[in-house]
Amino acid sequence: MERIASFTVNHDLLEKGIYISRIDGDVITYDVRMKKPNQGDYLSTGGMHSIEHLFATYARNSSYGKDIIYVGPMGCRTGFYLLTRDRMSNEDAICLVKDAMRFIIEFEGEMPGGKRIECGNYLDHDVDEAKAVAEDMLEVLKDWKKEDLVYKE
Repeated sequence: MERIASFTVNHDLLEKGIYISRIDGDVITYDVRMKKPNQGDYLSTGGMHSIEHLFATYARNSSYGKDIIYVGPMGCRTGFYLLTRDRMSNEDAICLVKDAMRFIIEFEGEMPGGKRIECGNYLDHDVDEAKAVAEDMLEVLKDWKKEDLVYKE
């Protein structure tokens, strides 16, 4: 079988940040890497779940909402995939992720989609971890530019 694109990236060289994982027609897949792979420090399921609810809610309700296809966690628990239409520029994608991280940091109140009837694992959230990860990511991304979206080899 052919290897999928994400398995061709050398994860030993991968740092926290945002990268273009692939482009399929008018769909851009961004790798939003929140943890350095294979270092023993991973997102907990509760933290990842809270980031998912907050990141997806923010992205779909932002001015870019019409161009958001998907926001979801990586199975390895080191980050998220953000899929967008190519009408949204790379610079806008970076801005969106930064704004979403600010939203998570400042979040207070009831978890969007956090009720039993709305979510298949509604009790498994860790908002404090989500905020800490978002704060770290905001620092990582503070000077991130379009040129930084390329995986290092």
